[in-house]
Amino acid sequence: MTEITLLDGSIGQEIVKRSGDRPTFLWSTSVMIEKPGIVGNVHSDYFAAGATVATTNSYALHRDRLERVDMLDQFEALIERSLTEAEAARTVNGGGRIAGALGPLGASYRVDVCPEPDMAAGLFSEIVTMMDHRVDLFVIETVVSLKHAEGALRGTAKASKPIWLAVSVDDDDGTVLRSGEAVADLAEIVNHHAPQAVLVNCSRPEAIASALDIIKGFGRPFGAYANGFTRISEGFLKDAPTVEALQERVDLDPMAYARFAMGWVDQGATIVGGCCEVGPAHIAELARQLRTAGHAIV
Repeated sequence: MTEITLLDGSIGQEIVKRSGDRPTFLWSTSVMIEKPGIVGNVHSDYFAAGATVATTNSYALHRDRLERVDMLDQFEALIERSLTEAEAARTVNGGGRIAGALGPLGASYRVDVCPEPDMAAGLFSEIVTMMDHRVDLFVIETVVSLKHAEGALRGTAKASKPIWLAVSVDDDDGTVLRSGEAVADLAEIVNHHAPQAVLVNCSRPEAIASALDIIKGFGRPFGAYANGFTRISEGFLKDAPTVEALQERVDLDPMAYARFAMGWVDQGATIVGGCCEVGPAHIAELARQLRTAGHAIV
């Protein structure tokens, strides 16, 4: 028997589906003001499915993203709302952990807009300070380059809570980050900053096993949570895209996704969950398979 941390799944995609609105550049952010409660319901459904961690809806809450749509004055209020929604769901569930999500600066998957580490560190540090006393851990998500990892980890250096680093790998080759840099080259950065866990996220599930083969050599707890997109399209790599530029897979139902995740557990992963297009039904099936295999979900 192995103790497995079961993460939640997609937050942003679930919000889009439940809000009934077409996604915008800040599709997962403005809904917290316009339709309060939807995010909390998403968190609650993941807890009910068996997840033990709620990831805050703060992935896109960066000053540069909000400034682009004239919402910078709501920065602090949105951080507060993301925490409150997760806390409310945890209360309803009677327990669970809250992970403060730290998404990429500028845009997801974009190596070209990633700021230099010194600048990035200051921006991440501000958010960490705002959230530190109300989360159980931080997860730096969708890290696509060594520079991105360095800046974000510097920015979390003063956090009082554990830091998990989650990297996104090439759709067709899990041995390299989306920047083209080798996953193996993360080892020096991981050794220096010592995050408590290293994960692979927002990547095609087929690419994850080869990444984990490398990451497990870093000597830290590891795991993965994949997306359900066919691939990251060229259209999504343009300025201010929406998820309408991405295509959901039709072959990744809960059973299929759980088979991938159970394979990661067989590799030694102790942290698994889902990312974009992986919903509560997927997490419920994964929880069922973990228990059937004799694992304890913690």
